[in-house]
Amino acid sequence: MQSITIKGTKRESVGKKETKALRNAEKVPCVIYGGGDTIHFSAEEKAFRPLVYTPNVYTATIDLDGTKINTILQDIQFHPVSDRILHIDFYQLFDDKEVTMNIPVRLLGNAPGVMNGGNLRFTNRKLKVKALPMNLPDEITADISNLKIGDRLFLNELESEKFEFLHPDAMVVVQVRMSRAAVVEEEAEEGAEGEGTEGETKEEEGAE
Repeated sequence: MQSITIKGTKRESVGKKETKALRNAEKVPCVIYGGGDTIHFSAEEKAFRPLVYTPNVYTATIDLDGTKINTILQDIQFHPVSDRILHIDFYQLFDDKEVTMNIPVRLLGNAPGVMNGGNLRFTNRKLKVKALPMNLPDEITADISNLKIGDRLFLNELESEKFEFLHPDAMVVVQVRMSRAAVVEEEAEEGAEGEGTEGETKEEEGAE
């Protein structure tokens, strides 16, 4: 998995006054859990944009005065009005310890059912997986090139050799559903076939 480096500074004081001062200076107070002692630090708000404002998922290398700590974003708080970042929690990664992350799903191919008028229903755009940090994927691919109208792609059909899905195997990841337009078109085709048959019958009767 790709990583983003964020340079920060350790916080000695964690009171409300100090936290307010940090935010006024456009810095974000942060915490790192999971490595024994809790580490408090702060960093420039703009440094988190590539990590937060993206559909992709990254690990974060926190650089505190030369000491680098590998982490994942655990939780984030936004201001209810301005949407500015108020606080971020990180979880420290270890090479021999599995972690859980939500990984985005990318669709591959074009579904024949959609080209025939069906609707693509793609509700599970991220899937929760468990793996060692080195085995965390950047994305999970789902091939939809064989999906016809009414077909479904289940979780157990996706590749997961180096990680474990934390969802039921029978969960539907993506499906092609019948649309109203497809129903109308299908009925029109059936009607046209019926009229053709009736016309041929009348012509045959007239010929007799």
